[in-house]
Amino acid sequence: MSKKKPLSKKKPAASEKKPAADVRKALEGAEELELTVTGRISGEPSTRPVWFVVKGKTLFLLPVTGSDSHWYQNVLANPTVTLSAGRLRWTAPAKPITDPVKVHEVVEMFQDKYGASEIKKYYTKLDVAVAAPLP
Repeated sequence: MSKKKPLSKKKPAASEKKPAADVRKALEGAEELELTVTGRISGEPSTRPVWFVVKGKTLFLLPVTGSDSHWYQNVLANPTVTLSAGRLRWTAPAKPITDPVKVHEVVEMFQDKYGASEIKKYYTKLDVAVAAPLP
């Protein structure tokens, strides 16, 4: 009779681990992250690099073409996003922000991080933003 080897517990891959400290460290100093949304028509994942800001336990995104942005429209239809920073990857619920005062607060955070001239150069419509909780 042969001895059975004990079952080893499989360690999660680095990309599956997402303690808050690891996520914050990955985001520190990062200029952009990868955003994946689900297509509202195709149902297929669509990924793009995006700028972001963090305040407290919330990550904010600002669509370059505002409410006309396809990824924003996809978030309205499928409000779950996948975010990647470095080797970390996590899924979060996405909450559209349409209140002009709150959108302006997000725009100001983007201006503080990236510079007002850069935001003016690249962002053509500043009518919405998106919030996603950090893990």
